Amino acid sequence: MAFVVADDCIKCKYMDCVEVCPVDCFYEGANMLVIHPDECIDCGVCEPECPADAIKPDTEPDLESWLKLNADYAQNWPNVTIKREPAPDAKEWDGKPGKFEAYFSPEAGEGD
Repeated sequence: MAFVVADDCIKCKYMDCVEVCPVDCFYEGANMLVIHPDECIDCGVCEPECPADAIKPDTEPDLESWLKLNADYAQNWPNVTIKREPAPDAKEWDGKPGKFEAYFSPEAGEGD
């Protein structure tokens, strides 16, 4: 089992999860983070740290596409281990539905 980052991270990109991860398995896109499923040790410390409730265990239903997205983009995006400020308008985007279809960016983020 691993944890995955889902839709709620898009356009928020809170990074509280990054600073608590003991194995540095987060990777940064332009407007969201992903978890490398082969590096995640299923410790679960990241899940309660996410203010947007975007981190889920991959055992929850209907997360198969998110597990694939996390695995794919973790291969191409840079590793991030240092917490930075979230998007300036993160609170406005928190919880809005349909963010993937409208706002997902495949572009890489800064990384460390």
